[in-house]
Amino acid sequence: MADVTQILSQIEAGDPSAADQLLPLVYEELRKLAAAKLAHEKPGQTLQATALVHDAYLRLVDVEKAQQWNSRGHFFGAAAEAMRRILIDNARRKRRLVHGGEFKRIELDEACSIEDKCSEDILIVDEAISKLEAESSEKSELVKLRYFAGMTLSEAAEAMGISRSTADRYWAYAKVFLFCELEDRKKD
Repeated sequence: MADVTQILSQIEAGDPSAADQLLPLVYEELRKLAAAKLAHEKPGQTLQATALVHDAYLRLVDVEKAQQWNSRGHFFGAAAEAMRRILIDNARRKRRLVHGGEFKRIELDEACSIEDKCSEDILIVDEAISKLEAESSEKSELVKLRYFAGMTLSEAAEAMGISRSTADRYWAYAKVFLFCELEDRKKD
């Protein structure tokens, strides 16, 4: 992983060839994160894990915009955030009228059991996470790493540079906060 940190430093310095060296080193891990997130989405999703990884990667290593990577954990945290934004944009795009937002596509075998709330659910969760972020950016970051990157609590703590016990406290608080926000949303 020292190679990853070194290549991230080269990207930060503006070396355009460094981005080509980074992808083979982090691709599998990013693909696992994307696959874990998309596993929770509705079957038949048009966005595949490979496309999610590629879109996120392009956002992360855009040489035109100077990136500051403090560590491997910081890079993967930014990758989780990029994937989150892509999923949110995709959900919003699907909801637009131009894209048939008012209609639900139903396969013939699924006509009797409709459970097409994934795009709507992700937007509701995003709103709740934004409210949490206004209160505590660290707790919000932990939720993003867990929910959008599919990291375990230990992996997220390591990526954030916090202890496991601190992550446990943040996670307990965030779960209650998000539960209350989502329950309030149901009442509306």
